Amino acid sequence: MAASRPTPVHLSSTPADRPVYVIGAGPGGLAAAYALRARGIRAVVLEKADRVGASWRHHYDRLRLHTTRRLSALPGLAVPRRFGRWVSRDDVVRYLEKYTEHHELEIVTGVEVFRVERSADGEGWLLHASGGRELTGSAVVVATGHNHTPRVPPWPGLDGYDGEFLHAGVYRNAEPYAGRDVLVVGVGNTGAEIAVDLVEGGAARVRLAVRTVPHIVRRSSFGWAAQYSGVLVRRLPVRLVDRLARPVARLSTPDLSAHGLPRPGTGLYSRVREGAIPVQDVGLIDAVRKGKVEIVAAVEGFEDGKVLLADGSRLAPDAVIAATGYTRALEGLVGHLGVLDGHGRPVAHGSGTPANAPGLYFTGFTNPISGMLRELAIDAQKIAKSVARSLA
Repeated sequence: MAASRPTPVHLSSTPADRPVYVIGAGPGGLAAAYALRARGIRAVVLEKADRVGASWRHHYDRLRLHTTRRLSALPGLAVPRRFGRWVSRDDVVRYLEKYTEHHELEIVTGVEVFRVERSADGEGWLLHASGGRELTGSAVVVATGHNHTPRVPPWPGLDGYDGEFLHAGVYRNAEPYAGRDVLVVGVGNTGAEIAVDLVEGGAARVRLAVRTVPHIVRRSSFGWAAQYSGVLVRRLPVRLVDRLARPVARLSTPDLSAHGLPRPGTGLYSRVREGAIPVQDVGLIDAVRKGKVEIVAAVEGFEDGKVLLADGSRLAPDAVIAATGYTRALEGLVGHLGVLDGHGRPVAHGSGTPANAPGLYFTGFTNPISGMLRELAIDAQKIAKSVARSLA
């Protein structure tokens, strides 16, 4: 259902030349821009790419949301029913384009913001952007995304490795790997899904290198989406959720210990709080049980054209795909403001602003068990309410 539109609040304290700047035209940035505009606050979205939803356009072809259509809508516009329960990558992009058009959002593309700092008068924020632009806003919402810059571990010997190596961020489909031996490194949702895609796409051999055994959950069981459980438990004590999850896991997912994937020794929600979202099964369990995806030890380095594993073995695959995650890359943008923790994560998100940087907001830098898009929609409304309160 479309969210009701808040009563517009026309703020004389928000001059036309000092809008609220939103950095990033992904789901989080677009949702925040709509929520601000719905309250009568001018919001200008700055996007370094030439179109909205740029990161979604570059995901692998088979990607579908692991969250339901109903719980993935941004405020003010439902996701069309024709997109199905699990929305595809291309339909997410179509939805973001329609969202921008429907709400007549003010988007400026081709503008990259490099640095944010306090304005000279201390009453707003100064943004240093491409083309020598200096933009002054009354507030700033940073929505550059949780998956911003591909991360590759500093493996010894990688620089001299002459085999085919790519980060999962540039993987599109299995066609180039038909009939080939491929090693996928990393068993998060991306690595698991790429491994299954390779199997279904005709790769001759697929191995999956695992360092930390993940929690694996069914995306849906008897019509009940895993996301529903995530929404129900998100505010419960971590230890309680860990205890509740154990019997559910034993009933819903088979023991894959014989295939190299034992059940994790740590609790499911404890891992989520550390940033590790459970793997949503889209075929990995069956592929591992049937031996189509082979589990191997973690990668330790590269030497003489081979991949060195933690158990001492060496592999010589035709291609290595590193599904090793991303960094938020916020240090250059706001690191000098003292608003990041030791892991480069914002110290505040949603409606909260850092104590030393009032008017600076962050959205999309957590990885909630209840679904990223759902939380972005909630955060957008909270941010807009906070901005309206501070400016009124």
